Amino acid sequence: MSLTERAFTATAQDFSITQMTEHDLLEVVEIEETTGLSRWGWAAYYSELQGHHNHLMLVARVDGAERQDHRHRLAGYIVARLGADELHINNVAVRNKYRGRGIGLKLLNSILTQGARSGAARAYLELRAGNSAALALYEKCGFQVTARRARYYSEPTEDALVMTVHLQGNA
Repeated sequence: MSLTERAFTATAQDFSITQMTEHDLLEVVEIEETTGLSRWGWAAYYSELQGHHNHLMLVARVDGAERQDHRHRLAGYIVARLGADELHINNVAVRNKYRGRGIGLKLLNSILTQGARSGAARAYLELRAGNSAALALYEKCGFQVTARRARYYSEPTEDALVMTVHLQGNA
């Protein structure tokens, strides 16, 4: 059983990872706004969906018993972009009420697998230096800190950590 399967077994029946669609964008932006990510907004996500790498835009759909809360169809999402042989993970977010249930890990492992299948040799991302929960998640997936970018983020100003992982064997 893989790391993703072990971490997600208890809730696998309640969430599914699927490709993001235009119909998901309002909720994606809502999640973005409530989780403190740097803002992209609806137009940027829509533009990415029209591009060649829209298969690298995934959502965690609420299914099963969890779907009784009809206000939310999505528990989280991940967006990445492929350039040359690198997968750049742009945004990962999980609604606060669904955190700690393995959804972020499942999204991340799904995108790493997609990236490897698309020919990426490695993946990288930036995160706020003070985001210890995200740092722990990425380290579980094999990412290592490779650089620090001073004052990379604004509102509030904070350094970014750059993390990378090699993808051989993920596909």
